[in-house]
Amino acid sequence: MAFIHGKNTAVFVNGSNLSSYFNDSSVSQDVEVAETTTFGSNAKTYITGLRDGTMSADGMFDGALGAVDNVLSGIIGSTAADVVSMLPEGAVAGKPSYSAAARETSYEVSSPVGDVVSASMEVQATGGIDRGLVLIGLSAVSTVSNSSSIDNAAGTSNGGVGYLHVTSNTRNGLTAFSVQDSADNITFADLVTFTSVSTLTTGGERIAVSGSVGRYVRTEVTPGGSSGSVTYTMAFARK
Repeated sequence: MAFIHGKNTAVFVNGSNLSSYFNDSSVSQDVEVAETTTFGSNAKTYITGLRDGTMSADGMFDGALGAVDNVLSGIIGSTAADVVSMLPEGAVAGKPSYSAAARETSYEVSSPVGDVVSASMEVQATGGIDRGLVLIGLSAVSTVSNSSSIDNAAGTSNGGVGYLHVTSNTRNGLTAFSVQDSADNITFADLVTFTSVSTLTTGGERIAVSGSVGRYVRTEVTPGGSSGSVTYTMAFARK
């Protein structure tokens, strides 16, 4: 049994690492049930229905450009889903990730006279919350690179979901990102191909795939251009 401290938790919203503004976060998953009790039963019976999930985070307000207020006040009411990841053991390869395409349903700023100004958010997952593993911690790259592979002990057959957060980008060309899989940890092929990221662009993306997923998965990054770097983290959830 290994318990963990919450101090390493990481929170990403699209292309922003908001971890340094929050001091409390939560992930909630639930599923609807429908009653199937019939005459003659001595106890109620149920079947499971649709999954649902929400995420929330609380912490300190900062109104600077690119800080928590600028990011969260800018996405509430957005017609497009945002990419949100909460990592209870931090952005560390092999550690759990809880990620979703989500819509911000609440953003609150509180200013008590005798305490620090606080900020809090709540998001509603659309399509459920995916529990996966971080494939690579927050990393800056300037050349073609692969992360170390994550071993699932066996392949799976129900597809999965890849999550990408690009938090900084000074590269002077398009950068390609992918999740690759392998049956033998030797020969890898692209499994999830994210939209190439343009010069100086940051952001997040969620892509689902169907079918078989090899025992091993890793990331591949191919920076274009000739100078600068791109900083990213990536996670993958098997279905």
